[in-house]
Amino acid sequence: MYHYPMLLVITFIFVMGLVWGSFLNVVIFRMSRGSSPLSGRSICPKCKHQLAWFYNIPLLSYIWLRGRCAYCHKKISIRYPLIEALTGILFVWWFLVGFNFFRLVGSPWSFIQPIFWLAVGMVLLSIFMTDLLYMVIPFSLNLLLFSLALFYRVSLTGFGIMNPMDLFNALFSGLALCALFLFLQILTRIIKKIDGFGWGDIYLAPSLGLLLGWPKILPGVFLSFVFGAVAGILLIVIGKKKIGQYIPFGPFLILGTVVALVWGGDIWNWYIGFLV
Repeated sequence: MYHYPMLLVITFIFVMGLVWGSFLNVVIFRMSRGSSPLSGRSICPKCKHQLAWFYNIPLLSYIWLRGRCAYCHKKISIRYPLIEALTGILFVWWFLVGFNFFRLVGSPWSFIQPIFWLAVGMVLLSIFMTDLLYMVIPFSLNLLLFSLALFYRVSLTGFGIMNPMDLFNALFSGLALCALFLFLQILTRIIKKIDGFGWGDIYLAPSLGLLLGWPKILPGVFLSFVFGAVAGILLIVIGKKKIGQYIPFGPFLILGTVVALVWGGDIWNWYIGFLV
């Protein structure tokens, strides 16, 4: 049981997550259309009416308006409160679990590392939802994720926390994954006249290599293909997709990456132990 002061802190963290989730909704919607997240006030995507500030209160506005626009009364997509709630849950998980899980001992890294992983989590969530909803991964989001991961890994190496060889292995892992996706794209284009992978998936690969490193990249990629295959089969069975139709692979790459970040080492050690 949490004490009352702790519950207040958790509530505050959740509300902050809702606020950031509201911003991520703007990022996802606008960047999927090639526009800047900072380009003006929010509008209703259906009637184009500019929204008053009190219609932009995370989660509460959706409940208050009963899921409909205050101006045109058309339905508001459930994805908006869902993304806000997911970001709030991400913040609470980060505070209760992730803050200690992704934390190096010693100042300033005991503070920098948790903040880094929270930022990475929000970028990954943005990429996940953008690809899932619009089948596109904006290059700017890929560039942001790569810049964060590269700066973080280089900084760790510079401070002597990370072995230079581990940095090299992480870079090589990302480039190798990028080359693999590019090869599969060329192969499927030649054989089936379709793209097996989108360019967003290919550009995402180097960042995943930097985040996971070696050997976590292997279970991460393997799980991505497993998740993608299972989801594809289920979609075909329920009639949502036909054989040969494209499904976004970015969400499965991110799911595999998240699982590998937490359990990738254990999965790899189990696999090696199974072989020997």
